[in-house]
Amino acid sequence: MLDLGIVLVYFIIIFVTALAGRVKKDATVEEYFLSSRNLKWYSVALSTIATNINGYQFLGMMGSAYLYGLAQASLEINAVQGILMATFIFVPLFLREQVITVTQYIQKRLGKTVALFYSLSNLAIFSTITLGAALFWGAYAADLVFDDYLSFISEDRIIRITVIVIALGIFSAVYTYLGGLNAVVKTDMIQFSILLIGGFVVLFVAIHHLGGWKQLYVKTPEHMHLYLPSDHPKLPWIHMFGLFFLNINYWCANQTIMQRSLAAKSLRHAQIGLMTGGLMKYVMAVLIVVPGIALYGILGEQGLSEPDMAFPYLVKNYLPIGVKGIILCALFASLMSTVDSTFNSLATLWSIDIYKGYINKKASDSQVIRAGKNTILVTLVTGITMGLILLYVKFENPEDAFTHTLNELRYYINCGIVVLICTAAFLVIPNRKATLVAFLSTIPLHLIIKYFFPEMNYFVRAGWVIVIALSLVMMLSANGGFRKWKDLIQYDSPQISKVGIGLLTSLILLHLIFQ
Repeated sequence: MLDLGIVLVYFIIIFVTALAGRVKKDATVEEYFLSSRNLKWYSVALSTIATNINGYQFLGMMGSAYLYGLAQASLEINAVQGILMATFIFVPLFLREQVITVTQYIQKRLGKTVALFYSLSNLAIFSTITLGAALFWGAYAADLVFDDYLSFISEDRIIRITVIVIALGIFSAVYTYLGGLNAVVKTDMIQFSILLIGGFVVLFVAIHHLGGWKQLYVKTPEHMHLYLPSDHPKLPWIHMFGLFFLNINYWCANQTIMQRSLAAKSLRHAQIGLMTGGLMKYVMAVLIVVPGIALYGILGEQGLSEPDMAFPYLVKNYLPIGVKGIILCALFASLMSTVDSTFNSLATLWSIDIYKGYINKKASDSQVIRAGKNTILVTLVTGITMGLILLYVKFENPEDAFTHTLNELRYYINCGIVVLICTAAFLVIPNRKATLVAFLSTIPLHLIIKYFFPEMNYFVRAGWVIVIALSLVMMLSANGGFRKWKDLIQYDSPQISKVGIGLLTSLILLHLIFQ
């Protein structure tokens, strides 16, 4: 019961912190949705990465690392590509235009119709797969680790997980509803600290039971390669072709991630914060991937019936009472920071892009904020519903590394978003109608390529879909040439540009060392 007590205290601290950070009743739109554009670099860094780290990393990615090894780290370390592009290309563009949503920038470049499709696409994916996956992973992990404690809810595992999904969703929605981005960022600071502590505990425990760091190369040498063969079904080395474009979607065009940078005090704070987040991604790659590899070395031929049980197995079998509670808090922290940020971004997109843009163009700040709060309540229902759908899908396919299943679902929409943001940022005078056609073509392209090339890796398929759609826009744009790089890349100071070059160099070295 000590572990459950620790978790209860954690929830109380988070809720009290959120209430302390809530905005006043007569808050303006920028106060509620962008924390008055006053975030310092460390808030941008910690809140952005806390939002990024989700339960599927600790469960799904660690499970995938158990199966495929260091290659799973590619998804974490290559995020630096997208972070650097956000830092030096996209965030300067957004801050210069003083936009509240990414949609507003797309509208300036591509028109209202294309911007509307962008906003609706994000609203659709955030309110279903993003929220649903976060809630599912949280409930799934809690039941795996604390099934004995939670048996009072029901002896049926599905019912227990359903109850936890609903409880986590309501809790996160309530404090986001009350506090806006300010409350989200304040709680993210606490959540990320707990997440780091918990991650390091699991890492060191796993390495200890393996017999030390050197044993990674002694007991699991086949798992210590960043590149897998080009015909690997899940993580072939050529997946980085599609991953490069998909990182643009996540780090440069994702309202949930961009909202912290849009709320930064200045370009300097935004750029330092993002690059600090890039360094944190390296740390998270170690915390998420190495324990999965170590567990593979520990268990040997015994194996796990479900790869996604790697994290719960480590916690349940190797950690003492009291420490388990801290670890579960870390897991909940990773989940809730994603859920509350997604709620806040959904509220921002709907109230700014749809409500004020189309439904009530003369809406006051209080009316816009009220529309955003109502969005949180509606998407709470859609998120919980999708969480329960994913629960049944997972139970039907327990042997799969579920993180790849969810990724593939997301990319059907995300590819089109990459086409929009790249067209808006990189082309001199893009053809707006062609851009819309290219955006709408991405889902049919996915289906066609999958039909004719069913064995093609989904990352590679996504890359081809994006290249084909972007080529279509360029061919149909009379002045479809690219903008000059010197006009695209912007930085606050020479020192910041040098840090960016150093971060890029570190990424290249990692690929050379661990190939």
